[in-house]
Amino acid sequence: MAEQTSPAAYDPQKVEAKWQKRWNDARVFESDVDPAKPKYYCLEMLPYPSGTLHMGHMRNYTIGDVVARVKRMCGFNVLHPMGWDAFGLPAENAAIKNHTHPQTWTNSNIAEFQRTLRRFGFSYDWRREISTCDPEYYKWNQWFFLRMLERGIAYKKKSRVNWCPKCCTVLANEQVVNGFCWRHEDTLVETREIEQWFLRTTAYSDQLLDDLTISRVPHPSFLRVGVLTLVLLLLRRNPQHFKPAPKQQRPRTQKRARRKLSSKIRAIYVIEPRE
Repeated sequence: MAEQTSPAAYDPQKVEAKWQKRWNDARVFESDVDPAKPKYYCLEMLPYPSGTLHMGHMRNYTIGDVVARVKRMCGFNVLHPMGWDAFGLPAENAAIKNHTHPQTWTNSNIAEFQRTLRRFGFSYDWRREISTCDPEYYKWNQWFFLRMLERGIAYKKKSRVNWCPKCCTVLANEQVVNGFCWRHEDTLVETREIEQWFLRTTAYSDQLLDDLTISRVPHPSFLRVGVLTLVLLLLRRNPQHFKPAPKQQRPRTQKRARRKLSSKIRAIYVIEPRE
């Protein structure tokens, strides 16, 4: 009887480095315009580069990577980008805690994040990497906000909020755990009334309903309505959508629109742009 030879042991340092180099040399994950293929956009949440990556990140990005790879194998032209949610108090607080300038702290973490994600071999098109603390990125946030301010969509008013005295910032209800801050378990959250910015999205209730077709779908997971997507849709179709209705007309039309929209959503609908 012939002696059976056992397969060579899996050497991740050797095997993964080999294939990752081949993918990189062949630019297999880069996505360019290709009218011959159906398009697919795969985006996971952008991580906060205020600390280090952990296994929760790896689980999340592995799931997204599987989806992107399967779609690519099915013939889709997959756009799978990565970036960094790096502009805000988490990064600033981490820099203060570590006695480091926020820019230095954030950029060094971004470099380490990218090194780790590249080592895992995730199928990102790294040419499309963005960082929200980069002026070339957030200048467009400012542009959008100024357009909204000019048209009366952005406005200030006082409202009650959850306030963490240690974070020195507002917390969402989900970030308050048994009355304490989710980051600082020994810090009681306070209720404060402060002046803050709001967006008058209800000024466009009727227009959104009029410009969208509503089709019945079998499961709630199909309901995918993004605020920014809707704003961009309105801008593309007709810039006049950013001209609010006269103030005296808003209460009646908005109330009717909210009733109509809420009844549709309760019946489980997906909202799609009209061709």
